[in-house]
Amino acid sequence: MGLAHVNPERPTCPVETTLRAIGGRWKVLILRELFQEVKRFNQLHRALDGITQKMLTQQLREMEADGLVLRTVYPQVPPKVEYSLTELGRSLKPILDAMHDWGEQFFERRHSLPTRSTSAESR
Repeated sequence: MGLAHVNPERPTCPVETTLRAIGGRWKVLILRELFQEVKRFNQLHRALDGITQKMLTQQLREMEADGLVLRTVYPQVPPKVEYSLTELGRSLKPILDAMHDWGEQFFERRHSLPTRSTSAESR
């Protein structure tokens, strides 16, 4: 659920606010694609394996309502629609880069630890 749907009267932790803006399976992946370049709907749909058109539309609308994504419609036939990141959306890059780095370190540490069965056998 995007921030546009959050009760503004409810006090919330800043980390929770961030997670609401980018949480879920797809928003971070949409951001990843839009950090690379401006994309059309079908380009995003092809890049995000497993997302339905309905879910992509919903996620883009939430991100647009939250001020992260800009939807630009060009007046031509057939209509051309492009999605890009706003300045606010681009400001998430260092946060996602830090999450990426942490995820790599976490993965390496988790896979370098002895398994529980190995630890139990050595007792």
